[in-house]
Amino acid sequence: MVEMNSRKAAIVGCGFVGSASAFALMESGLFSELVLIDADRNRAEGEALDISHGLPFSKPMQIYAGGYEDISDAAVVIVTAGAGQKPGETRLDLVKKNVAIFKFIIPQIAKVNQSGILLVVANPVDILTYVAKQLSGFPANRVFGSGTVLDTARLKYLLGEHLGVDSRSIHAFIIGEHGDSEIAAWSSANVSGVPLHKFCEMRGHFDHENATKEIAEGVKNSAYEIIEKKRATYYGIAMSVKRICEAIVRDEKSILSVSSIQDTDEISGVALSMPAIVGKNGVEDLVPIELDADEKAALKQSADTLKAVLNDVLEG
Repeated sequence: MVEMNSRKAAIVGCGFVGSASAFALMESGLFSELVLIDADRNRAEGEALDISHGLPFSKPMQIYAGGYEDISDAAVVIVTAGAGQKPGETRLDLVKKNVAIFKFIIPQIAKVNQSGILLVVANPVDILTYVAKQLSGFPANRVFGSGTVLDTARLKYLLGEHLGVDSRSIHAFIIGEHGDSEIAAWSSANVSGVPLHKFCEMRGHFDHENATKEIAEGVKNSAYEIIEKKRATYYGIAMSVKRICEAIVRDEKSILSVSSIQDTDEISGVALSMPAIVGKNGVEDLVPIELDADEKAALKQSADTLKAVLNDVLEG
């Protein structure tokens, strides 16, 4: 078995998200080697060259376009490849298209790299994370998706703006699907240990129901708003990829809302986002945050929504 190089990563897919992630990883100094793979080899070579030209202003690193044979010792393989949704195309059409792409990509990764971590970023991330686990045969802890890491960051950002406080002092999660059935886990949210509602009142906000509803909708619609204004979102997710890679490479045991295979009494047979301890071995454990009855019901509904799509895809 090939020994893993903890300072090496690979990105499969060099579109907006893949190339922005490559740039974010270069800036981070986390890796000393980064392989870019794309169906369009010229695109991968162009991105690698463009980023490489800035290396004199950063840290020493080797960035190059390659093939699957170049990733055998990569500690983290980041999959951003996938088709975008076209006008008139249903979500299920898009899912089937991207599952077909994964049926081509994932076996090639698994053939050459049996010990790395597979980080799925392509959408719909929860469906594709589950499919990647099935296709790769990797243990569940080593296959997970970016999930709601970005949604959670958006929630913290909007709460920080609302409360006039540093977003890094806010502890709150978006859980469930990375999509329309996601849930803001308000009942466990706090600002440096102070329950959210209490902190809101300290800052002069008393209309909790309307404020939380508005902020949750703002999070859910963030991507739609950005896509409407600039056609794609890529910087936020690239920074999320960098953050997840930090937790892995530094074995931080950070708690992040990644999308992972669920196997509990309440929810199983599906991948979705729950707070998880992330380190060098991938998802080490799930963190059972407190949820109220409504949130538990919404989480179950989110899981059922994803299962219905999975069933359509796997039967098709």
